Amino acid sequence: MMRILLLFSGSDLGNRANNIAILFFRIAVAIELIVVHGSKKIAHHGHAAEIVPNPLGLPEAFNQGFAFAATLIFPLFILVGFYTRVAALFALAVPMTGYLVVHWNDSLAEKDVPFMYSISLLLIIVCGAGKYSMDHYLANRDLIKNAKPLRSLI
Repeated sequence: MMRILLLFSGSDLGNRANNIAILFFRIAVAIELIVVHGSKKIAHHGHAAEIVPNPLGLPEAFNQGFAFAATLIFPLFILVGFYTRVAALFALAVPMTGYLVVHWNDSLAEKDVPFMYSISLLLIIVCGAGKYSMDHYLANRDLIKNAKPLRSLI
């Protein structure tokens, strides 16, 4: 169990500049997802909540719930750096589906937004949250420090 936790948690990008860069990057992406896309999923100020396309034919409640989580819940995890890679992976499902399924035959201008979110979330998955995150804190707690390092698993 500890090995799995290590696999998905701590990431130190080597130097302070890289760790600060990924901190600001993941905060910017998370806030953008929440403010621009997540807030549309909530009914407010007399406006109905946005209906999300369902190109995969999933049950409607699941589709709406997953889109809600991908644009409001998972970005909160990314924001604080808590299980960042897992949260980014789940959040990636919505823009990647938009890019590969909904907008596949559209012009590049139409595909631009889901493409940029997909690339941004992929970068967060690859790099992890960095040193300034809950992931880093949890990976370096005494409980987890005693587990074998990830390098010994590979």
